[in-house]
Order: sequence, then structure tokens, then C-alpha cells
Amino acid sequence: MGVDWLHLDVMDGHFVPNLTFGPPIIKCLTQRLQNRTFIDLHCMIQEPRKWIKDLSNAGGHQMTVHYESDIGNIEELSQMIRNAGMRPALALKPKTLIDHTLIEIFDKQLFDMILIMTVEPGFGGQKFMADMLPKVTQLRQKYPKIDIQVDGGVNCDNVISCYQAGANVIVSGSGIVNAKDPQQSINHMKECGCQHYKW
Repeated sequence: MGVDWLHLDVMDGHFVPNLTFGPPIIKCLTQRLQNRTFIDLHCMIQEPRKWIKDLSNAGGHQMTVHYESDIGNIEELSQMIRNAGMRPALALKPKTLIDHTLIEIFDKQLFDMILIMTVEPGFGGQKFMADMLPKVTQLRQKYPKIDIQVDGGVNCDNVISCYQAGANVIVSGSGIVNAKDPQQSINHMKECGCQHYKW
């Protein structure tokens, strides 16, 4: 039993200090996968609209942009991502509060998924911030059908609390690759989700 999505952190060295990979590397990966896996692109980049075409051409299925980045007209950005053939998603850093402005954005159903960061974006291996989960619960209660993703420090010890809060999409990096048995960790996380959501 493998993962359902491949979550790739795209960093530009500006929005976050680190620099990862861009469209050419993503394209090599997606060609190798031959469209067998959903490619979830978490864009920690300063001007995401400049990357839309290239990331779509590279094989991305979903483009997640940060509310805190230089996104400009958010409705236009969402439509540009959709027109490029990708699902638009919106990510929130830990210090970003779900205020009236964000609720207005979510009410317009501009995004197919909301990503709640449970670490500060830009570096792997950080400790899970459980105090972010009330955001997940708040969103799930208001938007019962939207995908809500949790990313940052998620492992077998805390994944059930993410599901209980209302998340239905789980990102785990170190929680899998640093596990004694990565496959067992994947299985456990998926089983917890199935038990909670009865998929």
C-alpha cells in the first residue's frame, strides 16, 4: 500500500530561505511516474503566478500557494491555476489567523483545498505544532466538504489528532522516511484515516 499523493515542496529562496527544485526536475519525476500519482505542489514562492504555466507543464495536478506570499488578485490567481489544468489550494502559515478576510475568500470557494501548516514553512524535521489544530476544526465545521491538509511534523504518534480535528489530507516527510519501517508508517496513517472517515 503506497501513498496516494506525492507532495513536493517548491521553494524559491525568497519566500523561505531554502531553495529546492523547479519545473525541470518535477517534469523528470512526473514523466517517470507516468501520471500514476497525484502531484501536489506546495509552492513556498514569492510570486506564484509567474510559475503557473511551467508547473502545469511539468505535470502538477494541484498548486498550493501561500496566502502570505505576493499573490496579488486572489480570485484571478485561483482562476489562472484552474485554467492551467491544476487544482488551486491555499496554504496558511502558523501565525496567520483565520480572520474575516480569509473567511470571505473561503466562502467564495476559490480553492479546492486549504493547507494548515503545523510547522513554520521552509525546513523539514520540525516539531509538530498541535496548537494549530483548532484552525483545522474551525474550518471543518464551517466547510464540511473541502479538502483540509495538515503539513509539518506529522507522524504515527500525532496523525490521529489531525484526523480528529478534521483534516482529510495528511503530509508526512520525516515521519515516514525516518521511521524504522516506512511502509508500516504509511499503512498506519492510512488506516487511521480510513477508521476515522470510513472511506
